[in-house]
Amino acid sequence: MEQLAVGIDIGGTGTKFGIVDRIGNLLFSSEMSTRKHDTIEGFIDELYANLSPFIEQAGGIGRIKGMGLGAPNGNYYTGTVEYAPNLPWKGIIPLAKLVENKFKLPVVLTNDANAAALGEMMYGAAQGMRDFIMITLGTGVGSGIVANGKLIYGHDGFAGELGHTIIIPDGRLHTGTGKKGSLESYASATGVRLTTLEFLAKSKTPSSLRKLAEKDIDSKKVYEAAMDGDPLAKEIFEYTGKILGLALANFVMFSSPEAIILFGGLTKAGELLLKPTRENMEANLIQVFQNKVKILVSHLKESDAAILGASALVWELK
Repeated sequence: MEQLAVGIDIGGTGTKFGIVDRIGNLLFSSEMSTRKHDTIEGFIDELYANLSPFIEQAGGIGRIKGMGLGAPNGNYYTGTVEYAPNLPWKGIIPLAKLVENKFKLPVVLTNDANAAALGEMMYGAAQGMRDFIMITLGTGVGSGIVANGKLIYGHDGFAGELGHTIIIPDGRLHTGTGKKGSLESYASATGVRLTTLEFLAKSKTPSSLRKLAEKDIDSKKVYEAAMDGDPLAKEIFEYTGKILGLALANFVMFSSPEAIILFGGLTKAGELLLKPTRENMEANLIQVFQNKVKILVSHLKESDAAILGASALVWELK
């Protein structure tokens, strides 16, 4: 019988998990809350209770080659999650070891954006590519950098934090890191919301968004307004694309990728975001890089991509 892999994606609010075969078919999948347990042990007990029946249905533990975990601030080298700002458990957590002890299976851990890059390389838009950058545009901005066919981990396992690169010196404050002007504080769903609040305060442009209470404004509402032709909402996407494009130009000049693959909720805005991003990336590239790098949107289903990516780690196990 062919071997299978377990993929687990631990997000700030929810954890998705599933069992995957070698060609990327998701045989079983489900999800649970990440936030229900104050202790990591309680969380792993619930994960075990939820996942064990699936493992049995898939043919038992003997068919499972291993488990891949994607988690914020997950360190591939040490198997630990370190100081993750949006997880309920603080400090350094030996996550891989704890999961291994519970399930009695080999476990590999990486951060969530690296897992998405692996999923894209194995099953998605980056199949056959040896050089690409994956950018996830969700609540935050994550990234995974593949060069010469290998994921870049850096000397300590934390390479590829492109969301925290400073794009606007002394710009907008990022409350999570205390740094000013990072890409994440502009080009994430959170960033789009902040831009909207700024534009509403500064500009006189008429907009349906002015009817909303501040607490109700989010990137989805801005997208819906832009699709209805709202001039201010369109300006917000122009501005977001301008900053994202500038950042992507810097990333291209750094690693000369064949493509940049965008993934996550904000990509649903389609050309509203992609057009200004593409234009501003090209405008900021020196000639040798111009018109060479594709900007692609991931075609993996958002809910599955993270599980697939985490499971892709397992096939590298000896």
